[in-house]
Amino acid sequence: MRDTAPIFPMFAAQARVEFLRLLRSPAFAIATIALPIMFYAFFALQSAHETFAGIRAGVYFLGSYSAYAAVTISLFSFGISVAAERDNGATRLMRALPLRPSVYLGAKLAAAIAFCAIAIACLTAFTLATGAVRMPPAQWLGMLGVLLAGSVPFTVLGFAIGYLVNINSAVAVLNLINLPMSFGSGLFMPLAFLPPFVKSFAPYLPSYHLAQLAWTAVGAPGESAVRAFGWLAAYFVLFAAVALRAYQREERKSFA
Repeated sequence: MRDTAPIFPMFAAQARVEFLRLLRSPAFAIATIALPIMFYAFFALQSAHETFAGIRAGVYFLGSYSAYAAVTISLFSFGISVAAERDNGATRLMRALPLRPSVYLGAKLAAAIAFCAIAIACLTAFTLATGAVRMPPAQWLGMLGVLLAGSVPFTVLGFAIGYLVNINSAVAVLNLINLPMSFGSGLFMPLAFLPPFVKSFAPYLPSYHLAQLAWTAVGAPGESAVRAFGWLAAYFVLFAAVALRAYQREERKSFA
């Protein structure tokens, strides 16, 4: 006789719930899917047929705004949902349920990754429809794969923020982190056009290394995948340490 429910059905059900929760939140769903498309239309579409970094500019900016979408979704899907669940008492209720913490976190991660894939696919569909991008499917799949794998540290950062601030502050804090970090990494405007102090600081930002993975995948010169993933792994450890400390503090406050 089993003491707990089988993990896979539990995970599948929870992942479905988490995905539907994101999908049914218009502010999240529209913003995370529409904003990268809007930014691409405003800042990249006009110059899409020019050459930049040795490749078509439209393809280069597809990598940039796909990385922006991955970072934004990873941060906000965890940051806002965790902060909201803390405020409404859902995290305390979960302690009384037979839901394993690993399933709870894994389901949130799966939902975030699925939403990232959808947002990048929608952005790509827009660029193809406008004629801004032409690239082999295998190359696009390579870009998608590295972005989904590289987005994991940002979900951990979102989890940490969700446990550090309440829901009223979460959106503001996440935007204060996401927008400057994305701008400073060259996701909105190539680093070549940014001030020197921004260029000197960019390599220390996690989103810079995620963008490097995307740019290299679409054919632009960039750092090696080993180096980029090494930086992202280091940030994963750092963010995980912050998230664990924030989680333990919440546990002591709620159950001590």
